[in-house]
Amino acid sequence: MSRRNPFSRPPVGYRRPMRTEPAPRRGGKWRLIIGLALAAMAVGSYTCSTEYNPVTGEEQHLALAPHQEIALGLQAKPQMMAQHGGPHPDARLQEGVRRVGRKIVEESAAGATDWQFEFTLLRDPKVVNAFALPGGQVFMTAALLERLGTEGQLAGVLGHEIGHVVARHGAQQMSKQQLTEGITGAVVVASGAATEARLAAMVASSST
Repeated sequence: MSRRNPFSRPPVGYRRPMRTEPAPRRGGKWRLIIGLALAAMAVGSYTCSTEYNPVTGEEQHLALAPHQEIALGLQAKPQMMAQHGGPHPDARLQEGVRRVGRKIVEESAAGATDWQFEFTLLRDPKVVNAFALPGGQVFMTAALLERLGTEGQLAGVLGHEIGHVVARHGAQQMSKQQLTEGITGAVVVASGAATEARLAAMVASSST
């Protein structure tokens, strides 16, 4: 006759733990509604920012008005110059870049716009680059200028950067970024991953 295992029964007073289902997130329905509302506001803001560009002949979604683009470019100019060693000290080279840039503006559709074009040669001898800020601030590094063999090549580089300004690519990119951030924030809210403080900040920023 087999003996019963004394450990087959739980000890006296032992209670088996009760299975519990994970508690549903509080306010899940309202978070979903708020998330959808934030997404709708982000899409609506992007859609309503449509503006016709007479130079390119295209409808664009733009995050900034022209005067805001100009102000943003002027505000960012000192920082951009500092990152590349400041303006080049050779006045002759500076004037050469400015002369070619002004000529392109005067002889193209850019001259009929209100953008405040300024052309600056930067001291940077290592970084080969040219870039433009919203509103008309155009820059070229000394490292790039040294690699250009003719005035025609210089005009080609400056003309490309002027094209970015008149096409308002900076404001267009900012508008797309705002749309992406708005939808991403809406997903975070709807999933319940946002804290109460972050949720309040998102709602406040979307309503302005």
